[in-house]
Amino acid sequence: MNFLNVNDIYKQEGQQPVLQGISFVQHQSQKIAIAGESGAGKTTLLKIIAGFVQADSGEVYFEDRRVLGPHEKLMPGHKGVVYLSQHFELLNNYRVEELLNFENTLQNDEANNLYEVCRISHLIQRRTDQLSGGEKQRIALAKLLITSPKLLLLDEPFSNLDPIHTNILKAVINDIGERLQITCILVSHDALDTLSWADEILVMRGGRIVQKAVPEEIYKHPADEYTAALFGKYNLLNSSLVKDLPELQNIGAEGKNIFIRPENLKIVFDEGDGIKGEVVKTIFCGSYYEVEVLLAENTVTVRTDNNNFAHGDIVYIAFDPGNEWYI
Repeated sequence: MNFLNVNDIYKQEGQQPVLQGISFVQHQSQKIAIAGESGAGKTTLLKIIAGFVQADSGEVYFEDRRVLGPHEKLMPGHKGVVYLSQHFELLNNYRVEELLNFENTLQNDEANNLYEVCRISHLIQRRTDQLSGGEKQRIALAKLLITSPKLLLLDEPFSNLDPIHTNILKAVINDIGERLQITCILVSHDALDTLSWADEILVMRGGRIVQKAVPEEIYKHPADEYTAALFGKYNLLNSSLVKDLPELQNIGAEGKNIFIRPENLKIVFDEGDGIKGEVVKTIFCGSYYEVEVLLAENTVTVRTDNNNFAHGDIVYIAFDPGNEWYI
């Protein structure tokens, strides 16, 4: 039995295709992240999985039961699946405890454990107008989880949070999977949020899945330049540079551009150990520096812990074979 089976989903709004043949399978306890630019169809896909939006064609099965859309049932939604929108709302003029008790199906010890996981135990007696945005979001999350779902759909959960509340919520989401045994799908337009969390990442563009793989594969071996850009800075070296890189002479990648992340390039000082370049500028980034180097027709970014480079310095760029990719 597949936990979740999304099969060939199509959705159109007016003349605009939103989803075009989306298919994937999720196993219980598998953490899936969906990444992509705004307008890629991520939110619509989550709402179809939750039963809140009707697909034009295709089917979603949760634990071998078809998820019905709002055109097929009076009350939208599917038992065992909950969806946290980025535009959640809480009722005003209520204490947190009252809001949670409306939906509570848990014993006291189970409920207290849930409040601890969601980091809201200290907020139970507060009124909703006394909460910060991050606190309200964790209350809204607990309100969904208190119904004992099996699948949690999170739509851009970090989009409106400051770094402190983002880190708290990341810890909460991790504990939801590990301590509560609830399976999650997380959507984010900031794909870097997904790398350390997901077991598998689906990259969407224009309503299609353009790559589906484990995070390391997505990061190091992107399917195209769009996917590369989603997950951080990258270098795309013109294919003409291959002849100047002895490490690549026998790779068989003629005519393709070389993709490599900044941390996989290195600066050397001996002619013959790399390609000659001129330092354009050095940027301080906290725990590392980024050095921009002009190589013939290409400007590359090198990540290093050394800041002893000034504009105009002549350096040589090299890398270890095995970290490059071809696009």
